[in-house]
Amino acid sequence: MAISLKSQKDIQKLSAANKIVAKTLNYLEKEVHSGMSLLEINALGEDYILSQNAIPAFKGLYGFPAGVCTSVNEVIIHGIPTDYRIKEGDILGLDIGSKIDGWYGDAAITMGVGKISREDEELIACSKDALYHAISLIKAGMRFKELSYELENFILSRGFVPLRSFCGHGIGRKPHEEPEIPNYLEGHNPKQGPKIKNGMVFCLEPMICQRESEAKILGDKWSVTSSDGLRGSHYEHCVAIVNNKAEILSVE
Repeated sequence: MAISLKSQKDIQKLSAANKIVAKTLNYLEKEVHSGMSLLEINALGEDYILSQNAIPAFKGLYGFPAGVCTSVNEVIIHGIPTDYRIKEGDILGLDIGSKIDGWYGDAAITMGVGKISREDEELIACSKDALYHAISLIKAGMRFKELSYELENFILSRGFVPLRSFCGHGIGRKPHEEPEIPNYLEGHNPKQGPKIKNGMVFCLEPMICQRESEAKILGDKWSVTSSDGLRGSHYEHCVAIVNNKAEILSVE
């Protein structure tokens, strides 16, 4: 596994791309409201990224048709924007990528539309809290498997389970680089595999299911749900390892 190390200049470039993603997500979180279609939300996101002199990185990536992944209710990731109009009580995942000067940014949130149930609030909080918990633990010398183990334990402690077959990832001049970072331990020993080092840049993205971890891809070939068919949530940040700890790049 070849995990690239970025220079200080590289990290500055990645920070610029990720800052645009953060600004776009913050903008959408304020603008999105009941009655909007997913296509309208996507257009807002794409236009905002372009206004920042960046490119919506997801549009055309692996054939994905839009710049914003819009995942509603039981769709956890990779939802395609459609003419569906969101309504009060829905939960909406927004996953966005940007590209500027050849470098990529990537982050995601899940938000409630108007007033949502306490169960959905807890579901969303699990993905967000798991993300920040994991980031707080990261230090140079830690193994990626240890990070996956910590993510899984946190998610299980909240009464949820991590989505399988999808994971966090490295990022740089490509949107997805080594390593793959599952939200669960693969195998039985977290004290093995590659170690986290200064200069590594990667995305962590807890994807939360309620009962069953098995992923199901819907008929559009993109939208991913849990096999339990229940609502899920997703949060993502891009971090760089600087001075032996994680620095979040995907913030304004």
